Amino acid sequence: MPMKALLSIKSEFVKRILSGEKKYEYRRRVFARDDVEAIVIYETLPVGRVVAEVEVEKVLKDTPSALWEETHKDSGITEQYFFSYFSGLEQACAIELGNVRLFDNPLLLSEYNPDLTHAPQSFVYVE
Repeated sequence: MPMKALLSIKSEFVKRILSGEKKYEYRRRVFARDDVEAIVIYETLPVGRVVAEVEVEKVLKDTPSALWEETHKDSGITEQYFFSYFSGLEQACAIELGNVRLFDNPLLLSEYNPDLTHAPQSFVYVE
């Protein structure tokens, strides 16, 4: 069964992912596992639902400057936001997003997976 990671993502960024403007999801830390094939998107409050699934093309790790240089055209965020988010870190991570599948009926976390009682701060593995 393919491994997935459920990520909490702010509504403004979910909209940009769904529109295709944002093709990278940036994280301070990323999966320890290398078999994560998809991200399940939990859109944070006020939506508070699992709304979509997106294929993981690859995971990039580099210095913030090098990562911004490589990904900024499809970042969906401002340079100021990017560097503020990675401030003080030597390594930044970007998940390159592939095909997106929007759910017809967004689900509560408990409907998606009864073991999930609250949204993860960063991410949680799901099958």
